[in-house]
Amino acid sequence: MPSPLMKLKILLPFQVFAEKSGVSRIVAETREGSFGLLPHRRDCVAALVPGILTYETDAEGEVFVAVDEGALVKTGPDVFVSVRRAMVGSDLGDLRDSVERAFLTLDENEQNVRSIMAKLEMGLLRRLGNFQHE
Repeated sequence: MPSPLMKLKILLPFQVFAEKSGVSRIVAETREGSFGLLPHRRDCVAALVPGILTYETDAEGEVFVAVDEGALVKTGPDVFVSVRRAMVGSDLGDLRDSVERAFLTLDENEQNVRSIMAKLEMGLLRRLGNFQHE
């Protein structure tokens, strides 16, 4: 009896990036490292970090997708990957460079903005506290 294969759906905020059936394996990256999914693996949820998601089908072979941070949910044969951005590439080295340039640089910029916003919020709270005591 042949094993059932998985269905993969990669979702972006405003569109479906890819929808594949007949997926025999998936490899994704989390903060703890890479992990693989096979059709009979138990259902799970994982937080993804910017990196390379790999899936394999009989028709396409091994496919590499650069993904931004997001979430992966496996329920039965269905695997949903929801990320902010994604891009497909044939050269794994170029795709890894794209992840580092585009996704990780933006995360550093976001961290800087969040740090500045936290300082502004603390300043506002201090001023409100001083105003209340006067």
